Amino acid sequence: MRLLSAFGHIGKLAPQQVWDGVVGRAVHGERLTMGVIELDPDSVVPEHRHANEQLGMVLAGSLRFRVADETRELGPGDTWSIPADVPHDVETGPDGAVVLDVFAPVREDWKTLDRVERPSRWP
Repeated sequence: MRLLSAFGHIGKLAPQQVWDGVVGRAVHGERLTMGVIELDPDSVVPEHRHANEQLGMVLAGSLRFRVADETRELGPGDTWSIPADVPHDVETGPDGAVVLDVFAPVREDWKTLDRVERPSRWP
């Protein structure tokens, strides 16, 4: 059995369409998924929920994030924690945003998302 390298680079991962105006580059482990998510300016992630617990942080830009009945304006360094099956949605501002999301268990549904052409912001 050949083991894959433990190392990689986010810029080498093909971007995948998560929502309109939202692409992700995902790294899947055995028990969790980490995604670097790029949200276009004025994009919307509609209300949804999933069986995965989700932790995240804004790396760049700003967004309005609603988790259940709580809404916050978030910027670089702000974090969130969403239990499984809790509804949430996101709207970005005029500059868009880049966020880091971690999901447990693995986002199996992301493994089959369509690949898209998008220049990498990661050299």
